[in-house]
Amino acid sequence: MKTAITEMFGIKYPIICGAMMWLCKPKLCAAISNAGGMGNLTAGNYSTEDEFRDAIKLTRKLTDKPFMVNVTILPSVHITSEHHKMFLRVCVEEKVAGLEISGTPLDKVVGREYVDVMKNAGIKLFHKVGAVRHAVHAEKVGYDGIYAAGIEEGGHPLNDDVTTMILTPRIAETVKIPVVTVGGIADGRTMAAALVLGAQGVMMATRFVATQECEVHDNIKQELIRRQEYETALICKTIGLQGRAIKNKLVEEVLAVEEKGGGLEKLIPLIAGEKIKAAWESGNVDNAPMMMGQSVGLVKDIPTCKDLIEGIVAAAKTDIECVTNMFKE
Repeated sequence: MKTAITEMFGIKYPIICGAMMWLCKPKLCAAISNAGGMGNLTAGNYSTEDEFRDAIKLTRKLTDKPFMVNVTILPSVHITSEHHKMFLRVCVEEKVAGLEISGTPLDKVVGREYVDVMKNAGIKLFHKVGAVRHAVHAEKVGYDGIYAAGIEEGGHPLNDDVTTMILTPRIAETVKIPVVTVGGIADGRTMAAALVLGAQGVMMATRFVATQECEVHDNIKQELIRRQEYETALICKTIGLQGRAIKNKLVEEVLAVEEKGGGLEKLIPLIAGEKIKAAWESGNVDNAPMMMGQSVGLVKDIPTCKDLIEGIVAAAKTDIECVTNMFKE
């Protein structure tokens, strides 16, 4: 495949892994990049500069292909503004290929000069947004691309609640920089649809959890196979930190606290990152908010990253050819 994304990074397929706390680590990141896609190393997994730098170096030992680093700028208990600056500085020093910025725009948090520093270091900057207005700002500031994140996505979709089907073409027709579709992407059909809507690539996160290389308890992977597209819920809307997670006992508890008017103080013990990390390791599917998207309904198996990516690309090609042939009669 040849798109603006494959050309920008010199990769085989325009399939990018989205950020996932505690899961996007060197092994999964490298496996995705080695398979022709673009792996993701999530900076928030690391508390110190040495840990973060070591993770980048380990990833490079596992792959000679480019990969993204995610820096999420949202309210957090353990990730401070100093962490954000450290992550960015290390990325410059280590000359990573690209940065995915989620949450608040980089220039508004650490200053416009950081955008220039990144670009001067040859790092491609992408901002994950859920609205046209935010995409316009990112382009104006100097970002190299946009991740258009629809309400279907897991994690923290913007509370504008615009679907992928609408958001991708609206942003693609508005900005001149490449657009990557996020939310609801898990197979060849959804990838083909994103490309037709104007995207130059797709991002998947939920789908990559159910792969052999993802370091998460098998109970979690099996749970994804069992779940359907309607079995997610939006939580933490009342504290301005909307997130999509798979419905379970913990999510029910969170929603109950919100319904009763409970604020951040009562919610933090339920949604804390360490709680999620422990669940990933133990396989307890009810003890943490599993931040997954509606694409969980399309997860049917647990392949290697290589088989998954190559299968998606082959299916997307077949689907596009099938539709093209409809217009030849």
